[in-house]
Amino acid sequence: MRCCFTAAGGRAPHEPSRAGLADAGGRGRALPPGSAPRSPGPMKHQVSIMSDWVLLGLIAVLVVLLLLTVFGFAVYSGLFTEVVVSAGSPPIGSITLAYKFRVGPYGESGQLFTDGCSISSKLCSIGVYYDNPHTVSPEKCRFAIGRILSEGDAKPTEEQIRQFQKYGFKIFSFPTPSHVVMASFPFTTPLSIHLAVNRVHPALDTYIKERKLCAHPRLEIYKEDRIYFVCPLARQGDFYVPEMKELERKSRAVAAEAEDAQTDITGADTMSEASTISIEATTDSRDTSVATSVLLPFPAGRGREEADNRSEHSYSESGASGSSFEELDLEGAGDGEGAPGLLPVTAYTESQEVSDKWTKEPIAAERGEE
Repeated sequence: MRCCFTAAGGRAPHEPSRAGLADAGGRGRALPPGSAPRSPGPMKHQVSIMSDWVLLGLIAVLVVLLLLTVFGFAVYSGLFTEVVVSAGSPPIGSITLAYKFRVGPYGESGQLFTDGCSISSKLCSIGVYYDNPHTVSPEKCRFAIGRILSEGDAKPTEEQIRQFQKYGFKIFSFPTPSHVVMASFPFTTPLSIHLAVNRVHPALDTYIKERKLCAHPRLEIYKEDRIYFVCPLARQGDFYVPEMKELERKSRAVAAEAEDAQTDITGADTMSEASTISIEATTDSRDTSVATSVLLPFPAGRGREEADNRSEHSYSESGASGSSFEELDLEGAGDGEGAPGLLPVTAYTESQEVSDKWTKEPIAAERGEE
């Protein structure tokens, strides 16, 4: 039996209760008495699926845009830049640089570059690498990193010199190389450095090996928006900083001592054998001329041995010869012998040795200075 209230204090017939409004989801519509709330329909499920696909699509678009950005950054840094190696006049003249010398992995050069840039960001950076990291252990690689203070006839200011010396840099000058093997690479982003190292150095190695050149050390010059890779073909000793010259001097001294010790042992054994032969020959024939004839060839034999050593240490045997300049069109007609400024790359001096590195031992001109 339904209850009806008066207008004075009751509720009207069929008025929905508050519980009924709550069951209706707060939509402001009363549910019929005895009816249950409606369940979500298929439309709401479809909307949920569509929103998921939209979200996935946006994520895919963002990933594609990110990949395109990275690819464009790599291209701008020089990813597809063609590496052209050539030989001829250098792209830079004589320079005065402030540098720090290190022995160790080339990866440590980054901190030295940072040190130089922190002192003066307007100057060009330079790196000089003396050893081939593919054949020399990283702990023994030698290099100098610094900043170019002046180029050509210009002179560095006293303020520049004091400023760099205050932070442990040393001052040195390189002359203008007469002929070089060189290449360049764009320097637009920090990524350009990694791309250049991985692309230019292999191209230089191939070029030098195919033409049997003696080109060392490796100079990297960071100038404006280009990285120049320069390998001198002559007067290489002029590009050795004092610390490098001192290490080479010590290395030659140790090698000379070892060679002298080996020569003394070999000479004593040879003299003993020659003396035995001469005594036997004298006893059999009682002719002193026989002993003399046996002993006399020893100095001549040693002279031939020294001549053989000199031939083994020549540039032609080690993969670098004077005739290679003809292939580079750096000489005129003729066989290239006696060409001015090119003599240091035609042959080793008597005590020079081939080593597993970009560098060879300092040339004769450098030894004369020492």
